[in-house]
Amino acid sequence: MVEVVLRAVRVDVGSSTPLLLLEEVAGPRVLPIFIGAPEATAIAYALQGVKAPRPMSHDLLGHVIAALGAQLFAAEITELRDNTFYANLRLLRNREEINVSARPSDAVALALRVGAPILVNDELMAAEGKVMDLDQVDEDDDDIAANPAPSEADLVAELREFLDSVRPEDFGQ
Repeated sequence: MVEVVLRAVRVDVGSSTPLLLLEEVAGPRVLPIFIGAPEATAIAYALQGVKAPRPMSHDLLGHVIAALGAQLFAAEITELRDNTFYANLRLLRNREEINVSARPSDAVALALRVGAPILVNDELMAAEGKVMDLDQVDEDDDDIAANPAPSEADLVAELREFLDSVRPEDFGQ
């Protein structure tokens, strides 16, 4: 497994779809994963440390895991099948490992909330990882690039701008 960090949440210019950029800790590759707008919002809130008056779904899941005496020790992005990424939540309870299938966006959102590492399957990173210079913005390229160390406020502002402009018909049927 390759450890990654969430480098950015961006909006793909061509499709107006939110995109996670997971950058490997010990290398140059980035795994881009398209996600939904609600998941992007949840991740942006986690990055910004926003505390809702009532628990959001990912906060609730973290509380349930803790109440059951378990802990999330890793969120793993495991495979890409039929253009869909898959993930597992690796939980530990009473020295027993429990794997729970999850969407990558939910796994990342939960990992950010509880401070668990995010891992990507070696073969998946080799096949789908892209070498990107995330410190350089190339406006002529359709790929999404991140500004150096974007602030959390910038990420939230970008996401809010997207949410304000998106229409139901943008998602198709």
